[in-house]
Amino acid sequence: MSAAVKAQVAAIIGELKGLPGAMLPILHAIQDAVGYVPSDVVPMIADQLNLSRAEVHGVISYYHHFRQHPAGKHVVQICRAEACQSRGSERLEVHAKAALGCDYHGTTTDKQFTLEAVYCLGQCASGPNIMIGDDLYARVSTDKFNRLVQARRDL
Repeated sequence: MSAAVKAQVAAIIGELKGLPGAMLPILHAIQDAVGYVPSDVVPMIADQLNLSRAEVHGVISYYHHFRQHPAGKHVVQICRAEACQSRGSERLEVHAKAALGCDYHGTTTDKQFTLEAVYCLGQCASGPNIMIGDDLYARVSTDKFNRLVQARRDL
């Protein structure tokens, strides 16, 4: 971890450590700032919150939202909730894994895309749904998936 990132993380911890239940806001802020939660920050958080490293690591590893490695340039999330499954998300998952060449929590070899599962995007009537970055897409077929990914690849 670079000195700049370490200073950034220290500032985040210092700003948020007084909040009730400070660990989750701190982890979210670190991931928003750095793109993931580096393992090097676990002792920093534990020391400042008077917790064990195991407790901090346990929270990071429990919540799938927190990445322990840098993500690709674009994060693709596929909804795996029941409504999307009933509308074909499992077929879309198989296609996405093959098209990107990685499984969930994996990143393409060119570091362009990270594939993640999500368990509801709030558009249940129009699934299968995906998000790429902050953009939500509904009724995603395999062809639509390919077009969306190709459009991002060209950015």
